Amino acid sequence: MGKTKERQVTTMVEQSQRIEPSPSQLLDWYRQMTLIRQFELRCAQSYQQQKIGGFCHLYIGQEAVAVGSLAAARPSDYIITAYRDHGHAIARGTDIYPLFAELYGKQTGCSHGKGGSMHFFDRERNFFGGHAIVGAHIPLATGLGWAIKYRRQESVVFCYFGDGAMNQGAFHEALNLAGLLKLPIVFLAENNCYGMGTHVQRASAVTDLKLRTGDAYGIPGKDVDGMDCPAMYRMSRAAAEYCRGGNGSIFLEVKTYRYRGHSMSDPQKYRTKEELAQYQRYDPIGRLEKQLKDQGLLDEKKIDALHHEIHTRVEEAHHRAEQDPDPELDEVWRDIYANPFGPYLS
Repeated sequence: MGKTKERQVTTMVEQSQRIEPSPSQLLDWYRQMTLIRQFELRCAQSYQQQKIGGFCHLYIGQEAVAVGSLAAARPSDYIITAYRDHGHAIARGTDIYPLFAELYGKQTGCSHGKGGSMHFFDRERNFFGGHAIVGAHIPLATGLGWAIKYRRQESVVFCYFGDGAMNQGAFHEALNLAGLLKLPIVFLAENNCYGMGTHVQRASAVTDLKLRTGDAYGIPGKDVDGMDCPAMYRMSRAAAEYCRGGNGSIFLEVKTYRYRGHSMSDPQKYRTKEELAQYQRYDPIGRLEKQLKDQGLLDEKKIDALHHEIHTRVEEAHHRAEQDPDPELDEVWRDIYANPFGPYLS
């Protein structure tokens, strides 16, 4: 990586430290993270009651990553992620009712009940999923980045993936092309320490993940505390502006942690209760709650009222989705093939 790009990235980081979120932004992020947490807890309960089929990967503990980074995204930006996608969809603005409906396989789901937990989708908000195959969506992000550059748009791609995906060939092919073509993509590696049940130290020869893209692909890397929502916002906003400025892609190693297993069927025998408790002391919702209390923006009465409001909202959306009818049998054949002639042939 050249000295010019190093100076640009240094300037980007310095600028990020000067970004100060407003009180209304902080309160909104607290609300969003609380909504994601309550949604996921309801999902866990529904899965245990066998109301959700297939796999279910919860985002509990990682809420600040999606909320903080997507607060820096514009409506015209493209969002794409892996199978742990609930938090990203909610942070992007998708209503929780069609998300619950998708989990229950209903026609009213965001993917018409055909995708389930790992394939949330919202074209209206440029949210392109939700992808089950590890690392397979990263080349798609590169394709979106190329489309932006080809059309001369001012948009940016936010591409999320886990630390385990960085050892897939698709990751390296995609980043090589993104670096070569200087595509406007923010690659966010959500390093929650584990690829399924394997710790990153047992899977990666270089555990400082941000070092793996600079010299190899000309994509500078920085790390950020993924348990700190304002820190995520500052770095993501600066990274997005770096990409919009025609500088190419950037890689963010987001250091976070998941409190639940890889999926609902994971017994979590690979980590200790002490390790989990250590990370829970840095809970992203609790950290932001303390900051808001210190600033006089929240007190216990307001917190109780907000939690009650969100709990009611989650339960109402869940109940509504659960009561929706199942899809008709012929619905299984819809949305399988695209019309090759697009709008030219009805």
